[in-house]
Amino acid sequence: MKLSARNQLKGKIVKVEQGLITSKVVLDLGNGNVITAIISKDAIEDLDLQPGKEAFAIIKSTEVIIGTPCDCKKESDNCSCGCH
Repeated sequence: MKLSARNQLKGKIVKVEQGLITSKVVLDLGNGNVITAIISKDAIEDLDLQPGKEAFAIIKSTEVIIGTPCDCKKESDNCSCGCH
């Protein structure tokens, strides 16, 4: 498999929850890291995805957004942190 996407995370499928149109695939990346993807039911069948099989999560994104916890302890109308 050759792809232009550089963010390829190898793991093992631990769960596939099939819905009517889309399905949820849970991939264990190791060291307590898990990633979940919602993909089409057709893709599940085409790729023969099932628990125990090796698979890759391939992430292609134009943005990554980073957030931090708020230090603000008060909930007031004057707070400018934007978290309330």
